[in-house]
Amino acid sequence: MTGLVAGVDVGGTFTDLVIFDPATGAVRLAKVPTTLPNQAGGVLNAFAEAKVDLSAIDLIVHGTTTTTNAVLERQLAKTGLVTTQGFRDVLELGRRTRPQAYGMQGRFTPVIPRDLRLEVAERMDARGRVITPLDEAGLRAAVMRLRDDGCEALVIHFLHAYANPAHELRAEEIARGIWPNDYITLGHSLLSESREYERGVTAAVNASVQPLLERYVARLADELAAKGYRRDLLVMNGNGGMVAAKDVAKEAVKTVMSGPASGVMAAVATGRRAGMLNLLTYDMGGTSTDVAMIRNGTAPVSNEIEVEYAMPIHVPMVDVRTVGAGGGSIARLDAGGMLRVGPESAGSTPGPVCYGRGGTRITISDANLILGRLPASRFGQAAAAAYQAMREQIAAPLGLSVEKAAEAVIRIANTHMAGAIRMVSISLGADPRDFALFAFGGAGPLHAVALARELNVPKVLIPARPGITNALGCVVADLRHDFVRTLNRPLDGVDMAEVHAILAEQEAEGRRLIDLEKIALTTVRAEYSADMQFVGQTHLLRVPLPSSRPDREDLQRLFEAAYHARFRVDLPTIRANLVNLNVSVIGERPALDLSRLIDPVGRRDRVEPAAQRKVWFDGWQDTPVYWRDHLPVKIGLQGPVIIEQMDTTVLVDPGAWVSQDPDGNLIIEVNK
Repeated sequence: MTGLVAGVDVGGTFTDLVIFDPATGAVRLAKVPTTLPNQAGGVLNAFAEAKVDLSAIDLIVHGTTTTTNAVLERQLAKTGLVTTQGFRDVLELGRRTRPQAYGMQGRFTPVIPRDLRLEVAERMDARGRVITPLDEAGLRAAVMRLRDDGCEALVIHFLHAYANPAHELRAEEIARGIWPNDYITLGHSLLSESREYERGVTAAVNASVQPLLERYVARLADELAAKGYRRDLLVMNGNGGMVAAKDVAKEAVKTVMSGPASGVMAAVATGRRAGMLNLLTYDMGGTSTDVAMIRNGTAPVSNEIEVEYAMPIHVPMVDVRTVGAGGGSIARLDAGGMLRVGPESAGSTPGPVCYGRGGTRITISDANLILGRLPASRFGQAAAAAYQAMREQIAAPLGLSVEKAAEAVIRIANTHMAGAIRMVSISLGADPRDFALFAFGGAGPLHAVALARELNVPKVLIPARPGITNALGCVVADLRHDFVRTLNRPLDGVDMAEVHAILAEQEAEGRRLIDLEKIALTTVRAEYSADMQFVGQTHLLRVPLPSSRPDREDLQRLFEAAYHARFRVDLPTIRANLVNLNVSVIGERPALDLSRLIDPVGRRDRVEPAAQRKVWFDGWQDTPVYWRDHLPVKIGLQGPVIIEQMDTTVLVDPGAWVSQDPDGNLIIEVNK
């Protein structure tokens, strides 16, 4: 590949673009406001800002929030469901959990309302044997009723179709002759595993976002083509891979975690080049913080993710956890006089008080400004308004100084974020002391050292361009296809020849799909795993397999080892159960040189502060301020230090020591 490679990530506030020239190593960057409701406008504006000829670009990879926002905001296409008689309420009954553990009331809105969930007579048992034949006349009537009610998408979801899809396939054949478009989702084709609730929700989400995603991607592809782009547009999937835009809507649900996944993939690539294979990723934006755990240079992929309450989307996605703490998170006193921070956010409109856009409620960003971490000169008169709002809303009611009140806001926010990081590390049997903290996002580097100290993480790695890391992830990600097949049988009764055949079939299909993509690759490889449990348990453990032909003893031994590593318990007398077989086929793309993300032309020969200001660290301290693009590669600075750049501000607390690697990544040793 000799032409330019571009990654573009559309966020809720900004659209970020990074363009690499593989021939020269040159990098172009752009950050422009996201345009709503048509996000394609922001993408085109970003290319215009970068002053690039689209005909010179060989590849564009796009990370999108279209499906994520549609799901979270329930702005979905009208969708109908046809299901097995007696099971129309599965999507609403779920697992009989509650949104809140305590209280007399709660509210939950299913993806598809009850009047659009219809039943037909048919039934398979768990082994795939026909109990009740499909009522074809009843199916036709149900499909026509949903069509006439104005549904744009259709879900066909029958009980135990993962074991025998014959009824779903016949229902699709009939529906194709009636339904006015191609938006028909079969539960088994998207997710061939047991648990009808999770499979049904996944299918329902897929169908309800299909029309939205296809219209957006088609519009964007057409507008890029009109500007001269002649290649395929690729879209990031939530599993950390990518898929051609023309195919993405078929399995639209797989793009739900597209944005967070791209950030984790950038962390994987950056960490490998920096020699740090174990990372806790920490992406703090304006509204929320996303965290994940990278082990041995591999992104964590799970098919057990619940995007929000009663929204389990069981397709493979990068395992990212979210907490409602971002730069715009609102600080307030509750009815009992306790200080709370988040999850409510001021967003970008009106935003924090210091933005000067009409915001009146104190946020984390306002607290950082008051403590000197952000320059008051950048905010004009709004800085004084933030100080006054902190005094009135937090400091005076608590009997604190304004600085102490701001410090309390930061500490509570850090506690929330540290809890999320513990959730993806300690709760999974990992020790944070064995990891480095990879901090990115517009606000992440401001809090990273304090979080690392609270978690006993020894080092912080801050990439060259923290604020555009998600766009970077788009250009370094590989092609990837994931497959899952349910067996759900005790291990001692499993036919191992069937296991080997399933793994081989999944691998062959993945390689076939990757061969269809016209993308330069260095190699194609497969990863194998099994989801297992002890008989009688409900939770699953994913067990990596060394090859596509494991024997029974391998599976038993690997599962017992994984169970002990997670829970520190041995259960030798209980039988193991083999639930799912999984294969991931990965097409590795050529590596890109990340050393030019900070232009070497701007680097200076000496380390000289651009300014100095007072910053609060349990009291005011004079703190030098450096401009990151001007720093020479070899530096050694002891905190307190502030390092500013176009997309973020880095805070190095007293006692920490910061250096830089050849790629321009900052490495902060927390307690040197």
